Amino acid sequence: MGPKTAVSEGDLFRHPLREQINLKHPLVRLADLINWDRLGASMSKSFVSGKGRPATSPRVIAGLLYLQHAFDLSDEDVVWQWVENPYWQVFTGETYLQTEPPIAPSSLTRWRKRLGEAGVEELLAETIEAAKRAGVIKASSVKRVTVDTTVMEKAIAHPTDSRLLERCREHLVKAAARHGLKLRQNYNREAPHLARQIGRYAHAKQYKRMKKALRTLRSRVGRVMRDVERQLDAVADCSRAGLQELIGRTKRILSQKPKDKNKLYALHAPEVECLAKGKARTPYEFRVKVSITTTHKEGLVVGMRSMPGNPYDGHTLAEALEQAAILSDVTPEVAVVDRGYKGVAIDGVNVYHPGLRRGITRGLRAMIKRRSAIEPAIGHMKADGKLNRNWLKGAVGDAIHAVLCGAGYNLRKILRKLRLLYAFILAALLNFSIAADVMV
Repeated sequence: MGPKTAVSEGDLFRHPLREQINLKHPLVRLADLINWDRLGASMSKSFVSGKGRPATSPRVIAGLLYLQHAFDLSDEDVVWQWVENPYWQVFTGETYLQTEPPIAPSSLTRWRKRLGEAGVEELLAETIEAAKRAGVIKASSVKRVTVDTTVMEKAIAHPTDSRLLERCREHLVKAAARHGLKLRQNYNREAPHLARQIGRYAHAKQYKRMKKALRTLRSRVGRVMRDVERQLDAVADCSRAGLQELIGRTKRILSQKPKDKNKLYALHAPEVECLAKGKARTPYEFRVKVSITTTHKEGLVVGMRSMPGNPYDGHTLAEALEQAAILSDVTPEVAVVDRGYKGVAIDGVNVYHPGLRRGITRGLRAMIKRRSAIEPAIGHMKADGKLNRNWLKGAVGDAIHAVLCGAGYNLRKILRKLRLLYAFILAALLNFSIAADVMV
């Protein structure tokens, strides 16, 4: 069963929304620029309902995801502001004014999982086509691109040994109670007190006392973990895998040392990596690397992909250019990068970076100098969009969030173009009316 499209009986005697709003509004014009039929056809596999009521319309989900990342909103905010804003309802394909939310805010999580990375890449590809129709970029602009990497912060607390150990103990105790396991001791009073004391000792620079309390806390967590591990046979087979995973992560946290590689920085997010960026304010960032590809002249995002494992920047260039070619249907011929990509060569692509001397003309030098224009674009994605913090779970969540941030940035760029055009038309009409009054 496909998505629902029927009109209710109460809508037969109501005025359509488009008869009550300004049709020159930038959001209405943006909705007309997007090919919703193509999006619906590409997303239809994710919206099939095998039984029960029909699935939600693909345009509603796509429109809500667009609005969420264009205006930096949470799942709840975008759904409830949709109820209050008639222009948002027109953007998502509503014919008549609606007074109830189209979906539950929590269901956006399930729709993102259904779409996956390939599904949200279709949303990004459609923003590129809409930008071409709006005149933001030319079809040939994608042949010359700028590629750079940044880091996308994960929604985790700053990792400390005491906090990680206490979180492990809390989860083990809760899991034991959920599965009916009887623990010898749960240390519900002693362990939180030790965690607080460790923080106080560290603040006071009493490191001997801090290390002693940390050893005590580590031994308490180890006792709880071994107690749960001994009783694994009493847990049902369907629930044993999740408990074994929790025990495995607890063992990693208990055994890891300060200088170890591939450390576990969050119990609920094992994919988080520690990236050293050399910044004085934040020397270490617990995030995932993201590769960004924009058009060299206009700065429109034509590719965005998360790169787990903290790879060398040069090793991400081939994947970034491949994604840009797939999403825009144009193969890049020139890629301008920074010094982090030095020494990388791609077949059929001219790669330029600062520091090149041989064969660099004045025009090429100016083109290389314009590479830094991607830096403010990244800043806007973090300040005006949702790239600054990722709340989605797992490596798949990282990939989905990165692509949607690129789509939101493109929508803001298109809306800015449409607002300027609308303001220019209004100014021209105002000047014309003033001139007519003077002549009269």
